[in-house]
Amino acid sequence: MDLGLKDKRAVVCAASKGLGRACAISLAREGVDLVIAARTLGPLEETAAAIRSETGVNVTAVAADVTTDEGRAAVLAACPTPDILVNNAGGPPPGDFRNWNRDDWIKALDANMISAILMMKDVVDGMIDRKFGRIVNITSGAVKQPIEDLGLSNGARTGLTGFVAGLSRQTTQHNVTVNNLLPGPFETDRLFSNLASAAEKAGRSVEDLTNEWRSSNPSARFGDPAEFGDLCAYVCSAQAGYMTGQNFLIDGGAYRGTL
Repeated sequence: MDLGLKDKRAVVCAASKGLGRACAISLAREGVDLVIAARTLGPLEETAAAIRSETGVNVTAVAADVTTDEGRAAVLAACPTPDILVNNAGGPPPGDFRNWNRDDWIKALDANMISAILMMKDVVDGMIDRKFGRIVNITSGAVKQPIEDLGLSNGARTGLTGFVAGLSRQTTQHNVTVNNLLPGPFETDRLFSNLASAAEKAGRSVEDLTNEWRSSNPSARFGDPAEFGDLCAYVCSAQAGYMTGQNFLIDGGAYRGTL
């Protein structure tokens, strides 16, 4: 299927690795020119070079922290009029809420809620004027089913979800959609760091716990980031203009609720 995205422009945050990288690759394969952002320049430039080599699209790498005003300005200076915005940020660390102070909460909110809202604020009116826009926020399956020791993430990402529910109904008449992708367990650095933390806490080997987590998923595996990237590309497509304010769960069936 031609997704109708050739020559569109996208900003993809936290794109040097993991799910952000997968989204950037899938968009590039549809002919989308990219500005990819992350805090560390080396891995980001490696990702940019790989995408250029495979797809031939224009890729600009911007090392920036989008939780800061300066970082967001640097990213948007490289792409002032994006057609697509993919908001993404690594999740805060696990732990017990009794040990978190106000600074911990502010840091989580900045990374996983406020920075995404401010990025949307900066691009949405231009999308409305051009009568095309696709905003995708990478959140977490924890929005549907909270994870006990990821309270910082549960709170911040659910706050973003509530904001999107309101914004998305205001923009869709202009062909600007706002949706969220909710990943379950994917083979990323984030998953393996969580496994290491859980194994240490439980006094078990990482290998045993990894096998247990994998086999407990109805699919009997972890997700391939490429699957996630392709879902992102479809949600950004011309064909997806009638979907907005939705939370697309992609977790191999791990969430067992009816709705």
